[in-house]
Amino acid sequence: MSAAPQERPTAPDLPTDVPTDPPRRFRSAEARGRRLGRVLRLAAGVREVDEELMARIGAGLWQVDEVGARLAEAIRLPAGSPGRVPMAAFRTALAEGIGAVEDPPPALADFFAEVEATPDWVDPELLERGRRAYLRLGQNAGDVLLQLSLIGGYRFGGPPDLLVATGGLTGDSTRRRLAETQHWTTAISRPGGLQRDADGTWGEAWRLTVHVRAMHALVNAGFAERWDTARWGLPINQADQAGTLGLFDGVVLLGARALGVPVGREDARAVMHLWRYVGWLLGVDEQWLVESERERHRLNYHVLLAQGGVTPAGARLSRDIITMLGDLPHGRWKQERTLSMLTTFLGRESMRDLGLPRRPPWAHAYLLVLNTWRYRVGRRLPGGERRLDAWADRVVERTMRDFFGAEAPGVRRL
Repeated sequence: MSAAPQERPTAPDLPTDVPTDPPRRFRSAEARGRRLGRVLRLAAGVREVDEELMARIGAGLWQVDEVGARLAEAIRLPAGSPGRVPMAAFRTALAEGIGAVEDPPPALADFFAEVEATPDWVDPELLERGRRAYLRLGQNAGDVLLQLSLIGGYRFGGPPDLLVATGGLTGDSTRRRLAETQHWTTAISRPGGLQRDADGTWGEAWRLTVHVRAMHALVNAGFAERWDTARWGLPINQADQAGTLGLFDGVVLLGARALGVPVGREDARAVMHLWRYVGWLLGVDEQWLVESERERHRLNYHVLLAQGGVTPAGARLSRDIITMLGDLPHGRWKQERTLSMLTTFLGRESMRDLGLPRRPPWAHAYLLVLNTWRYRVGRRLPGGERRLDAWADRVVERTMRDFFGAEAPGVRRL
């Protein structure tokens, strides 16, 4: 049935008394950020810090996805409250569309009206090229996401501390949470994942992305009162989400090239377009959704300057991941390979900050040779494109099998 207009939910209003000053972590380790961001600064051609952009990043630490926040507040209302959104209604709308929910509460109807209103700038052909280019990065994308994006992101306080507080990516949950992230990124690179089927239902990647958006909103609603906002800002804020998005597009492109993968200009542009749309679905504000790889590197550099120093949470999360890798098939190999690549990607200072042992760069060396053969030689031989696609598919299957084991790939319920 179609959505019927109703009165607005009586969920608590979103805060309007946003502080004018950034939280304490803002620019508290800027000199360290400059050292760690040399490659980004060169890639973006940054000659001097853009203070107007830094001010927007500081303000972004107090900003959230407001449509998602209204949904989360309505979900958290006591049973029987006007405008309350039952979780069953959200799951039905996600799986079958908002039309399958009879008399949907306004917050739910507004949320799905938002995510289903695909922006005019989305180019389906460019999305298809982007997801294909991302898939063809194969194991290289997985390596960069785990090492440079995820563990590399633990070098700065705030989001890692939230992960520890929520229990995400710590201890026994590490394998499952990483598996869920792998499943999500894999779905984004699969055919039709972000498209609507003929029957009106959305692809798996779209549904998973919207699920993640709702999960972020619920974490914000549940932790805001007990989170040290004066130090960190809001739990999941727009500035951190902008930085996280950059770890999935610009950082992956830089890291893959560092491993010897040639990524052409048009493929890079398509990958950026793909993640721009994913970011929009996640509720990231339009001001952080860039189309140019160079602009993403520029934004990432300034986000890096805005960060605080490493906290004990970063070292704990990093060690838990290395320990977890040892429990996977060929675990010792995976541990040593990851430590070798981390040493090359992050450098001596960061390995020390995270409490990780350094290793010689042997993994990086063999991958440069392997990727040169796979992408520059083998790809140009007869049947090379087909073999590259088949290899990428095998990487996905092996990754899902390693992380999920006998379980069916999926994500946790909200």
